[in-house]
Amino acid sequence: MKPIDPKKTSTDLRGVVTMPPSAKQEVLDAVYSGQLPIANIELDCAVLDGGVRVLSERAVHRAFGSKRGGSHWKRIKENSDDSNLPSFLSAKNYSEFISEELDIALRQPVLYRTNLGATPANGIKAELLPEICGVILSARRSGKLHPSQEHLAIQAEILMEAFAKVGIIALVDEATGYQRDRSHDALRLLLSKYIAQGLQKWLKTFPDTFFVELDRLYGNETSHGKRPQYYGKFINKFVYDPIENGYVKKELDNLNIADDGRRRARFHQWLNDDGRNMLIHQIGRVQGLMEMCDGIDHFKGAAQKQKNISIAPYLFDDMNKIIE
Repeated sequence: MKPIDPKKTSTDLRGVVTMPPSAKQEVLDAVYSGQLPIANIELDCAVLDGGVRVLSERAVHRAFGSKRGGSHWKRIKENSDDSNLPSFLSAKNYSEFISEELDIALRQPVLYRTNLGATPANGIKAELLPEICGVILSARRSGKLHPSQEHLAIQAEILMEAFAKVGIIALVDEATGYQRDRSHDALRLLLSKYIAQGLQKWLKTFPDTFFVELDRLYGNETSHGKRPQYYGKFINKFVYDPIENGYVKKELDNLNIADDGRRRARFHQWLNDDGRNMLIHQIGRVQGLMEMCDGIDHFKGAAQKQKNISIAPYLFDDMNKIIE
C-alpha cells in the first residue's frame, strides 16, 4: 500500500478519509465484515482481500470514548505532523511511548470499504489495538497521564483483560466468519501432528492378542497372512476412523493408496512418533472394549458409545466447527 501524504488528505468527523481526485491510495475490499463484541463494547471489523484484519478507526474512537475535540484540532494546527494520528493518541504526553512502527502504522491507516457501494473508511490493523492500549497504560505508569485521560486508561485495562483471554486475530476471524476459510490451514496443522515426512520403518504395532480377541468375537480361527478382508474393514472403522473424526484416515488413504489401487505400505508406517503413540493408545482402547464383549454385535453396540479421540482437542473441536 502506498503511503498517504498527510498534507493531501483529511479525515472527517465520521472517520472517513477524504482525498483530492489526484490522490490514488489503494482501497481494499472487505471479504468479510462484522461486529466484534469485546469487553463492554462492539467494534466494527473486517477481513480484507489478502487476509488483512482491520478495525474501523471510528469504532476504536468509540471504544475509548474519544472525540476529536478542540484540543485535537489545535494540536493539528500547531504541528502538522500530528494530523494523521488518531485523536486518542495525538496528545503530546503520549509521544514518548509510541514506537516508531506504531506511529507509522497509525499515520498510514488502511483504506477499505465493506462493499462496492460503500464510502471508503480508515481501518486500523487489528493487532495494533493492544499496542494502543499499551501506550496509554505506559503513560499512566510513568505518571504522564492527565486526569482528563484517566477514563482512557480504564478502558485500555478492560480491553487488555479481554485480549488475555483470546487473541484479537481469532476474535476478528470469528466475528466476520473468516474462520470458515481457514479449514485448509487448520487441517494441515492437525495432520502435521500425525503424519511423518516419509515412510517409516515397519514396527509391529497390532499385538497378537488383538487378533485373538477379534477371532473370538467373530468365532474364527485365523493366523497371520490368512485373515479375512473384513478384519481390515473392522480396523479401519473402529481403530483409525475415530482418530480425529476420520481426518487422519482420509490422509492415510491419500498417501498410501496408489493410482492402481495397491497399498504402498502399512498405514502406521506413515505416522510420526506422536501419531504412532496415539494409534497404539487407540488399539488399546478397542482391545479393552473387545475383551468386555461376548460377540461382534455386542461389540458394535458398545463401540457406538465410545467418543472419538484427538491428539490436540483444541484443534479437533476447531476442525469440526470449521469444516462441518
